[in-house]
Amino acid sequence: MKSTPAADRTIRRRATAARPQLTFLIPVYNEAESLPTLFEGVLKHSAPYACELLFVDDGSTDESYETLLQLHRKRPDAVRIIRFRRNFGKSQALRAGFRAARGDLVFTMDADLQDDPAEIPAFIEKLESGYDLVSGWKKKRNDPWGKTLPSRLFNAVISRLSGLRLHDFNCGFKLYRRETLKELDLYGEMHRFIPAFVHARGFRVGEMEVRHHARKFGVSKFGWRRLYRGLFDAITVTLLTRYVKRPLHFFGGPGLLLILTGAGILGYFTFWKLLGHDIGYRPLFFGGILAVIAGLQTFATGLIGELLVSQTGRRADVYSIAAQIDAVAKPTRSVRTRQAG
Repeated sequence: MKSTPAADRTIRRRATAARPQLTFLIPVYNEAESLPTLFEGVLKHSAPYACELLFVDDGSTDESYETLLQLHRKRPDAVRIIRFRRNFGKSQALRAGFRAARGDLVFTMDADLQDDPAEIPAFIEKLESGYDLVSGWKKKRNDPWGKTLPSRLFNAVISRLSGLRLHDFNCGFKLYRRETLKELDLYGEMHRFIPAFVHARGFRVGEMEVRHHARKFGVSKFGWRRLYRGLFDAITVTLLTRYVKRPLHFFGGPGLLLILTGAGILGYFTFWKLLGHDIGYRPLFFGGILAVIAGLQTFATGLIGELLVSQTGRRADVYSIAAQIDAVAKPTRSVRTRQAG
């Protein structure tokens, strides 16, 4: 059957209507110079889709907020702004943005122009191949070694602990299906572990190699300091993804091992004491006592955790919003009709 021009137009209209609405969630902290270029790039490469750009100003002290207001005046139908009273961190910026996002698919991007908007169509294609979250992989990074080395160590450790094999957990360039956002409860600096959390909830997580550009303006907000923070957060994410509903399984094993070790040492010295030997000066004897005490404390921590799990709810927000500017629909031109007289 040969298609007609009218049928072709109908098919095109249906295809356009079926495309998902996109939200571009962009945390901003002192990136005023980068914002206009990023704005133009995102609009250019998302042109076939209905989209919104949701900027979360995380307490910037430069001209970022004023620049965002200019972008809103330029495209009031597409630009939305959330402004924090002070800097609360990227996790809280994403938390607020996830709640406010309206799109069926949600992109997260950094505002420093190191993420390339030209990758947007490839992300959508990758997601539609059967994933719920697609995370970028900056295989060839244009960052100093002081930033890349901690990142490699971090990714190796988290891959091992979470059971999810990704090269770049902390890449800010990601694409989410809307339903995954309901499963995220970000706090502290947990944004680095989003793929691990989503994977633990049973969603499919994919990875895609992306281009990484050198920073043009400003300076990096991260460095070696995030390595030791990431170490403690790695322990936290293991607990939250594997043992959040059974903390005794996390603490109970080490606790029981310490108790048994200490009990074995004390049993050995008890036997020697019964044979008439003096054991009071032996350092291992005191080590056995310490092991039993530490084991009991660790085991008790697991029991207390079990009680807390049964009583506590979700965490409260720790950010404070100073201003929120929503998109404004484009005005429609009224059509006057002449009445027949």
